Amino acid sequence: MQPDEVDTWKRALLRFRAQKDEFMRLGRDSPFARSSQQGFRGLNYFEPDPSFRFEAKLQRYRAEASVMMTTSTGARQLFNREGRFDLSIGGQPVPLQAYQPAERDDPSLFIPFRDATSGKETYDAGRYLEMQVEHDDEYLVDFNYAYNPYCAYVEGFVCPLPPAENFLKVAIRAGEKKY
Repeated sequence: MQPDEVDTWKRALLRFRAQKDEFMRLGRDSPFARSSQQGFRGLNYFEPDPSFRFEAKLQRYRAEASVMMTTSTGARQLFNREGRFDLSIGGQPVPLQAYQPAERDDPSLFIPFRDATSGKETYDAGRYLEMQVEHDDEYLVDFNYAYNPYCAYVEGFVCPLPPAENFLKVAIRAGEKKY
């Protein structure tokens, strides 16, 4: 990206984060109980880092495959494995699996993952990325938008846990940190 593009991208990301913090503080559907929202000061984030943005083509699987993901409550949810992004982070190949819920109609790709920061700098169980489906399968995979599931903030939410195939050996120091 050119310097002016980086500035535009960074402003958009910071605006997105401010809107998310506002929703978490005041939103009717926020995971925080009304009593704890008053003390909510904002989520913790890594500094914006354009090196964690990747233009990547989704390598779609020819045959439909399903994956049963365990959730934070021990229940299981069925997902369709849609394809894989082949990324390179820090010179290491990083295959990243993308899914769609099998049990409901959802037009987005769901990417749950754990990485070398999980349990240290970021939520123990992992984080998520979501992207709207692109019909040409060309995507911008931007880990700066990685977020914690609601179960990272409050007990009682049912959150799919990343399957082992999305346990990344690299550190993704982008997106949301531990709350």
